Amino acid sequence: MKRRIFCSLPLVVAVALGGLSTLPARSQETNATPGTNGLTLDAAIRLALENNPELRASGGRVEAAAGRAYQAKQWSNPELELSAEDWPVNDGRGFSDAKQTIGIAQTLPFPGKKSLDKRIGGAGVKLSAAELALRRVEIIRDVKAAFYRVLASENLVAVAGQLVTVAESSAATAQKRVDAGAAAYQEQLRAEVQLEQARTELAGFQRELAAAQQGFATLLGRPDLSRARLTGSLAEVPDAGLMDENPGNQLMNHPGLSAAQASLDRAQLANRRARLEAYPDVKVGVAGGRIGATDESIIQLGFSLPLPLFDTGKGRRQEAQANVRVAEAEQHAVQQQLQRELANALKRYRTAAEQVASYRERILPKAAEALRLVQTGFEQGKFNFIDLVDTQRTTAEARLAYQGKLLELNIAQAELEALLQPQTHQTSTTN
Repeated sequence: MKRRIFCSLPLVVAVALGGLSTLPARSQETNATPGTNGLTLDAAIRLALENNPELRASGGRVEAAAGRAYQAKQWSNPELELSAEDWPVNDGRGFSDAKQTIGIAQTLPFPGKKSLDKRIGGAGVKLSAAELALRRVEIIRDVKAAFYRVLASENLVAVAGQLVTVAESSAATAQKRVDAGAAAYQEQLRAEVQLEQARTELAGFQRELAAAQQGFATLLGRPDLSRARLTGSLAEVPDAGLMDENPGNQLMNHPGLSAAQASLDRAQLANRRARLEAYPDVKVGVAGGRIGATDESIIQLGFSLPLPLFDTGKGRRQEAQANVRVAEAEQHAVQQQLQRELANALKRYRTAAEQVASYRERILPKAAEALRLVQTGFEQGKFNFIDLVDTQRTTAEARLAYQGKLLELNIAQAELEALLQPQTHQTSTTN
């Protein structure tokens, strides 16, 4: 729904000519924390990375994968074997006349299996770590977008509040003109309608601000910061470093691709491991003891080999081969998805940058000039009150629209940074 807010002449001229100069100045300090100079973007990102439950879960999965990798390289425990054979039971002789042995047995994996198990475990750790890095990038992107939404909402509330004040002045002026017989009563009614519309729009912006603040605090994992004062400002000029005509090669560092590659590596190793399932492990043992009847010392060697008569591992090999194809397809899909996201984000960013520049350099100055001319003409009797109100409305809508374009520019920048600069804040937010 298109918003319309009306204001009287003097303030609108200052707003249109000065842009955001009438809004409270925002510090560019980047190291402030809640309770000192305000909550900066960097501080907000640190809070989100410290408190986000999904990130903690991803970190736990990395630890679990590291545990599996450690266990995969361990050999199975040897088996202690005790036996008593040829135990006489009919002639009254006892256990001392039986053949008694004690020994150990160890399963020896087929050559290559253990090394592949170790490599599969390492690939699992890399996959979990890449997924953790991807989640970090997504959280940073979401925090930036939420931070910018709160800033934009605060600006809109400030603008709307100023416009309400001026609409009240316009309504009072119209009433005086009607009381003096210089204008028809419908002029007063129209000014009062505009005032009510301005108040309604202000209430709507205030609700949107409260929702943006609550969503931002929830994302940080700190509901108590829903009313925290933010320190920062919306960027009005695009980052030239993000406007590269051929940025596709920068996607190679994206953790999404790293995760897809790690998944493919693990699937390929698991496929190689499955092909070795047809070759059984060997169990060997050695034992020593005595023959009770003669009290002779003996040594026994044991050797056992499973016969692959019923389970040849065909199903596991088929599954492993299918998993490789799945991982290859998913890697290709991730590459295509990132390329699409990059193209769309670049398009949005460039479009928003052009629109912001158009508003700042042409639309707002022209609206201010038009308002100045109408004001002068109104004072000279060339324009009526309705002409003045319509021009005020156009100027107010232009200023509010400018804030919307700034928000689009900053959100598109956050998306591009997540795609092209995934290591942003990686060092500063590690602790």
